[in-house]
Order: sequence, then structure tokens, then C-alpha cells
Amino acid sequence: MEQNNANSNRSALYSLITVWFFWGFSAASNGVFIPFCKAHFHLSQFESQLIDFTFYGGYFIGSLVLYFASQATKVDILNKIGYKNAIVLGLVISTVGALLMVPSINAGVFGFILGSFFIIAIGFALQQTAVNPFIVALGSPETGSTRLNLAGGVNNFGSILGPVVVSFLLFGSAASNSNAVVSISSVNNLYYILAVLFLALAIFFWVTKLPKVTSDEKIEASTKANFPLFIIFIAFCLILAATPLSKATGLSPAYFVYAALFAILATLILASSAATKQKDGWGAMRYPQLILGMLAIFTYVGVEVTIQSNFGALLETKAFGGYAAKDIAPFISLYWGSLMVGRWTGAIGVFNVSKTARTVLTILVPFIAFGVVLLANYISHAPIGLLAPYAICIVFLVVGFLIGKEKPIRTLSIFGLMGAAFMAIGMLTTGIVATYAFISGGLCCSIMWPSIFALSLAGLGKYTSQGSSFLIMMILGGSIIPPVQGILADGSGKLIPGMSGIHFSYIVPLIGFAYLAFFAWKAGAELRKQGIDIDHIETGAGH
Repeated sequence: MEQNNANSNRSALYSLITVWFFWGFSAASNGVFIPFCKAHFHLSQFESQLIDFTFYGGYFIGSLVLYFASQATKVDILNKIGYKNAIVLGLVISTVGALLMVPSINAGVFGFILGSFFIIAIGFALQQTAVNPFIVALGSPETGSTRLNLAGGVNNFGSILGPVVVSFLLFGSAASNSNAVVSISSVNNLYYILAVLFLALAIFFWVTKLPKVTSDEKIEASTKANFPLFIIFIAFCLILAATPLSKATGLSPAYFVYAALFAILATLILASSAATKQKDGWGAMRYPQLILGMLAIFTYVGVEVTIQSNFGALLETKAFGGYAAKDIAPFISLYWGSLMVGRWTGAIGVFNVSKTARTVLTILVPFIAFGVVLLANYISHAPIGLLAPYAICIVFLVVGFLIGKEKPIRTLSIFGLMGAAFMAIGMLTTGIVATYAFISGGLCCSIMWPSIFALSLAGLGKYTSQGSSFLIMMILGGSIIPPVQGILADGSGKLIPGMSGIHFSYIVPLIGFAYLAFFAWKAGAELRKQGIDIDHIETGAGH
């Protein structure tokens, strides 16, 4: 009987991780789709970044609605409708969003396209909120991270293939024609295919027998946390309305974008101060490491997304090769592949092997993963000779892992500082050296999610589940920071002689990496005050 349950859970696991592929596929594909929209709709760099704004904003809004609904009803909404039903509903919502993309593109209205992206992301948010605890519940808690690592690996395959496949669907056999123009029918076909796949998955999950997973955990009241979350929501809306507000007031959109970012940062800082003085009613926010971690997740996701979201525009500049939109897919694929390289390396820690074997694997696995990235690009006829020298950057990743020794504070500090250094090198150089440097930001981001979570949730006790929900909401950073970099790129063209605005704008991820290094130090100090042995918090693998 136990063997049957094990087989059933294993089948359920393999079924569930399929949705991770599409999360990675869709998110990474934006790096190719954004330059197309910018050219087709004659957008500014800021306006083109509204694609990621709405995409990741959908995650935030979806999580926020679930949080407030659960707070209002004092019932875990997902637990009530069931994780399986939530996944099916999420896939149906994403199907609707993909189908709406076709008339939105045909109408030639960029706002409609953003709305369609938002609906797709709302579906993803519901899927992700349900799938993560479902996978953890398919076995013992001790091996939950191993199952999530497997799912994360599938996510990374989607991230690698997304830019390559989407580039082929958009540009097709015209890849050798530098004057190729994307037809609307090609874009429509892309979203018809995605809609069919989403719907097929929904039907598959609907008819598949999955184990019943429920939770009896009670919702912790945190009334004082509601107002800061509401302010963050208003800031999110402010960026969405930046362009119409600019036209109505005559002010630059930059004022509204920077005001929104300031509001989010100030709100979290003030909430931390207030919660420290009076802890009652703040729930998980009573812990300084949690709010610092919310800022860290906000920054990390924002940095991870903004590097690649603005990368297409950077590669189109003369200083970076003057690539056409159809030629940037291999670089976007390499960036997301860098995250896979780091995450595969981070997953070594879940295996019970000797210290020597672990060291050997830490050296070999990154290059094996890099080989997979090259193979995927080779199959798509990408110029892998241009990508192969990137192996030099992977050496730095290996050194970082060997020094970090799977300790979250040390690891996050090292990769935060390394990321800032790579961004600085990218800003001070041009051409392939700077290109590799910026792509290396993916290597540094790859291990940050688990390290930030480990430090942020340490010592939260009964507030751990709520704290995790707050951290998930801060995926919002992927929505806010790319437009911030985009608006900086549009307005900083003449700040430094000889440097384009888009090149200078990479100071945004540089500052982000610096904060992440600071967070590692500060969170460690807070945990020491609470008597927590941080040297025994394990990092696991990435998001």
C-alpha cells in the first residue's frame, strides 16, 4: 500500500512540475518579445518595460487578493477550493489571457496587450501559489526541497528554450535575413499555441487523479500589515498610470515612477520601525529579518528581470554589436541558462555525498549545465562559438560556491558583491566583455532566492507561513524595477559622454546587488541578536 502511495505521489510530482516549464518559458520569452513590441508599437524604453511590469504585477495582485480574502474570511482560500482545482483554474485563466492576446495584437493597442499579459500572469500566480505547497506535501518535509529543486530544473529548461523557440516562431526561416520583419500572423500563432498548451494542461490536471492535499493551519491576524500592503498596491498603480498622468500634468513619467519606488521602500522601512516598537498586530512583520527580506526579494527579482528585460535594447546599440531583434535570442537564452547553471550547482547540497565528492561536483556540474545551454542553442543554429568563451565567467561561479560553503550569509554576500562587480565591469567596458559581464548577473542571481528565504524566515515560528506569503508578494520587484531602469535609460543619454542611456541604466542592478550584499550582513546581525545559529541554516537551491 505504501509502495502504491509512493508511486502515486511520484506520478503526481511529474505531472505538477510541467507547469514550471511554462512559467520559465513565458518569463524568459519576454526578453525577445519586448524588443519586438518596442519596434512595432514605437515605444520608449520605459513603455516597453511595462510588459514585465504587468507580467510580474499579475503575480503581486494575485497573491495580494488571496491574502486579503483569507484575512477577511479567516479561511485559507486555496485550502478551501483545493490545490488541484486552483491549478486547473489558474491554467484556464492563463488560457483566456493567451487567447485575448490575439485580438489585442490585431487591434494594435499596446494597452490591450498589457491587459492580456496581466491575465496570463494572474493565472500563473494562482498556479504557483498552489503548486509549491502541493509539491512539498508529496512526501516528507525533509525531502521537500529536493522535489522543488527538480521542479526548478524543469523551470530552467523552459527559460532556456523560451527565447529560442519564440525567436524561431517570430522570425522563422528569415533568421538569415537581417531585414526580416515579424508578421502579426507569426505572433498570433505563438499565442494560439500557448493557449492550446495551457488548456491541454488544464484538462490533463482535471482528469488526473492527484493526492488530496489539505492544511489545517489557522490564518494569523495581522491587521497592521494591511495598510503598508495597500500603500504598495497604490505605488504599483502609480507606475501603471505614469504615462497618462504625465500627459495630464505635463510632468515627466520619471517623477511618478521614482515616486512609486520611493513609496514602496519608505513604506517597508517605516513598517519595520513601527513593528519593532509595537509588535502586536503586525504578524510576521514584527521580525526585522522578514521586512529586510521582503526588500531583498523585491530587489533580487527586480534585478534578475531587469538585466534581461533591458538587454535587447542594449545589444541593439553600436557599442554592443548593433544586433537586430532577431539575433538577440541566444544572449537572452544564455542569461537564463546562467541561472540554471547556478541552480544546478546549488542543488548539489541536497545529495548525501562525501566532502570530496561534493567539491568535485561543484566544479563539474556548472560546466555540464553550461554544455546543456550550448546544446540547446546549437540545435537552434545559434552561433555557439560566440557563447562558448562565457565558460570563463563560470569559473567565478565555482570559486564563489567553494568559498560560500552553502552558508546563506556568506554565499549571499559573495554573490551580491560579485554581481555588483560584474555590473561595474559591464558599465566600464563595451562589446563582448561587457555583454558577458551583464549576462553573468544571472550566475549571481541564481542562488539568491533560497539564501534570502532562509535568512528571512529564520526564527519566525508560527508566523513562517505568513512570512513566506509576504515574501512571495515581493516578486513585485520584477514589475517595478525594469520600468525604473527603462525610465532612467530614456532620460540619461547625455549624462556621461560616450555612454548611451541604456548602458548607463545598468547602474540600477549594480545598486540592487549592493543592497543584497548589505542584506546578508544586516540580516545576520539581526539573527545573532535573537540567538539564532545562522551557520546551520542551509541554502538549498534556487527559485
